[in-house]
Amino acid sequence: MSTADDLSPSERYADYRRHRQHPVLRDFQALYDFPLDEFQLEGCRAIEDGRGVLVAAPTGSGKTIVGEFAVHLAMQTGRKCFYTTPVKALSNQKFNDLVARYGPEQVGLLTGDNVVNGEAPIVVMTTEVLRNMLYAGSRTLLGLGFVVMDEVHYLADRSRGAVWEEVIIHLPESVTLVSLSATVSNAEEFGEWLETVRGDTSTIVEERRPVPLFQHVMVGRRVLDLFAKSDVDAAAGFVKEGAPVNDELLKIARDDWASTRMRDRRSPRDRNRRATSKHNVGNGRRVWIPSRPDVIEQLDRLALLPAIVFIFSRVGCDAAVTQCLSAGVRLTTPEERDEIYAYVEAACSHLPSEDLHVLGYHDFLDGLTRGVAAHHAGMLPAFKECVEQLFLRGLCKVVFATETLALGINMPARTVVIEKLSKWNGENHADITPGEYTQLTGRAGRRGLDTEGHAVVLWQPGIDPRQVAGLASTRTYPLRSSFRPSYNMAVNLVHQFGRERSRELLEQSFAQFQADKAVVGLARQLRKAEDALEGYRQAASCHLGDFMEYAALRRRISDVEKGASRARKADRRDEAVESLRALKPGDVIQVPTGKFAGYAVVVDPGWSPEGPRPYVVTADRQARRLAMIDFPTPVTALARLRVPKNFNGRNPQMRRDLASALRSRTHDLDPMPPSRAAQSDRTRTAADDEIADLRAQLKAHPCHACPDREDHARWAERYFKLERDAQTLKRRVEQRTNTVARQFDRVCDVLTALDYLEGEHVTDRGRHLMRLYSELDLVAAECIRVGLWDELDPSGLAAALSVLVFEARRPDDASSPRIPGGLVRDVIGEMVKLWGTLDALERDHKLDFLRQPDLGFAWVAYRWAEGDELDDVLMVSDLAAGDFVRWMKQLIDLAGQVADAAGATPLRETAREVVRRLRRGVVAYSSLTDDED
Repeated sequence: MSTADDLSPSERYADYRRHRQHPVLRDFQALYDFPLDEFQLEGCRAIEDGRGVLVAAPTGSGKTIVGEFAVHLAMQTGRKCFYTTPVKALSNQKFNDLVARYGPEQVGLLTGDNVVNGEAPIVVMTTEVLRNMLYAGSRTLLGLGFVVMDEVHYLADRSRGAVWEEVIIHLPESVTLVSLSATVSNAEEFGEWLETVRGDTSTIVEERRPVPLFQHVMVGRRVLDLFAKSDVDAAAGFVKEGAPVNDELLKIARDDWASTRMRDRRSPRDRNRRATSKHNVGNGRRVWIPSRPDVIEQLDRLALLPAIVFIFSRVGCDAAVTQCLSAGVRLTTPEERDEIYAYVEAACSHLPSEDLHVLGYHDFLDGLTRGVAAHHAGMLPAFKECVEQLFLRGLCKVVFATETLALGINMPARTVVIEKLSKWNGENHADITPGEYTQLTGRAGRRGLDTEGHAVVLWQPGIDPRQVAGLASTRTYPLRSSFRPSYNMAVNLVHQFGRERSRELLEQSFAQFQADKAVVGLARQLRKAEDALEGYRQAASCHLGDFMEYAALRRRISDVEKGASRARKADRRDEAVESLRALKPGDVIQVPTGKFAGYAVVVDPGWSPEGPRPYVVTADRQARRLAMIDFPTPVTALARLRVPKNFNGRNPQMRRDLASALRSRTHDLDPMPPSRAAQSDRTRTAADDEIADLRAQLKAHPCHACPDREDHARWAERYFKLERDAQTLKRRVEQRTNTVARQFDRVCDVLTALDYLEGEHVTDRGRHLMRLYSELDLVAAECIRVGLWDELDPSGLAAALSVLVFEARRPDDASSPRIPGGLVRDVIGEMVKLWGTLDALERDHKLDFLRQPDLGFAWVAYRWAEGDELDDVLMVSDLAAGDFVRWMKQLIDLAGQVADAAGATPLRETAREVVRRLRRGVVAYSSLTDDED
């Protein structure tokens, strides 16, 4: 670094002026033992000059230093600073960092269920907490000078992103906003919006990685460079977009593909002989696929540890640790093992000793002492914190993690390994995006410890090196707003500003800003489409008559036929539902289709508000709860059987006995007669008459005799398809204007229909909703209003509230959730009906906010509130310990909201008792380490 003597007179004068103009920054720099980068200095100067800033920089580049300067400036000038993060674990991490610098009396923590020194001059909090404080007009906001929004790109998050925009819009103008974002390609657009709503804002974009990142593919035992040249762009720290792929990798991919083709074409004997050839390893392939312990051993040999291995499956992460332990992997020295053991024992000493076994503590400790651990949302928060701290200290060498680790937690590594390039997105397996790839590999390269970072993709059958190169070199991931006005947001805004002023405020959202700018491009597309339509019309012209009229007849016939088919299917479904509703225990039916097609005896008709789910025993001794997909046509009772009252489908002997009786009873039965639905298919309908009339018109049309009819028809089809696309574009252009305000109007219309709003004001009935921030806020408010929870005891209320919080990761159609009986069951049933009424009201107003309540956590919540042991609760729930704690914390949070919203009523005390009962054992001990990933 240059000294003052190395500078020219003009440079010395500029340096003097810079220090004189930014004295706080000069003092702040002295807190670090390394020089700040230019982008960090630029951000700090802007803040000291009184401007807001947006800093967009790669993961690990040190952008949080700009946020820390805002904290320092607040302390120096006697103002408050709030530091907000998207997840509680990141809040905890930042809280500890700031306490270490400024002392515990100067720093507070607010994460919804934890209040530590909340009136301190520096307060770390989740973004939701700040949003709630703004709506409540909290006195804690007095004297607030700065707000740091870490990971502000979270505003693109579909479920939680709106909170960031709410805070940005509603913060007082006197507050300086410091926004820290991962690299996005439209940072200037986002900065332009911030300047629109917050005033003077500097946008600072840093695209250079502080530690260069090298990209590799592990093929067998070899770690090959992904690109033809392994060197990275010195100015950027990563390979430039479009860089050529390593020819050796391309050759391996071709050979592997060819060997697969040849193997598939050979006879079985030839395949077996080829599989044992010295040129092929594993499944007849030319590329050997290493096990997870093999991968770790190779990384260790190449000095590429510590590493994070991303496996997009919780089960896969746990299995990877088990495989390493079984293979005898040991990456730590005896001294490190002793240090790890002492740290984990101390960090987990607060956990109840009787729960340690069910939590898998001893296996967890064994893995860590060997330097190996998992990290995912299903783990107990205390365990995750141990992994994070030991990894940061260099004692844990390998972490097998899901992608949630990449979301803001400070855990840099020398190497990041990605096992597969696809992941389950909740609906199907989809390829990861360039943005996700960059977020994951951004952890590679520890600043101050590594001269370079490494990203390694494991070779998999069918991998395309060009696809990997595309992921590794793409630099365009725009930030898109996910903002939409919610019911809670609407009542809070109307209460503070009135309906009209609230509407104007929402017009300032980033969502509307982007929508307005997008209209220009959409209008251009629409003009192009309209020009092309005229060309298609001319190409379809016919000398015999109006061919577009003829083509319209053909399309009309097709549409009517499809509509008639859909109507028949709907009629059949309705008949099937009614036939299932009529079933009784002991009825013998014939399941029409599916895996369990054939004769079955009904044990439980399984009628519920969600629809029929009959529980049956089949002739081959299967006991299953069937779904509507198994009944495309109606069923009728063909015979009767006696089902024992104490029948238990899990008892093999009972199943055998009932299946044997079923086979005897159905031995002489005739096959099922044709259903009424099938007979109705042969009945002539109005649609049949319309189709016959249209066909007659078609044959009579002059163009029907055209020898070039089908050529004209192809152009006409193109015309109709493009016309449909053009109409869609037209609607999008029309809808882009005032989109957010129009949705706000619909939300207000729903609230007006429920008497929550009246003109410009919130009614007394609507005030409940102002304190309810959950996803199903309106359902909770209505339950309070109609007194649905008034008669429940605390355990029953816990079960009822859980259906508004819990959401299964993968709904299991084959099982029916267990819920408590008596009054609790009745109340939950009424809640589902209430949701159905509100869902219909939403549809009438073209909204779709309220997901269906999920009953899957009700029994667990009830039993935990009743005082059951953790082992017993987890046994009946199939939940991982971390998931159990996370859902309990969210349930506690909702119970607290209900207590606030209930006012001076007995429900308030019941809700508070719910909080007291649930906050025990591992739930209570996880309070300062809880996470939301």
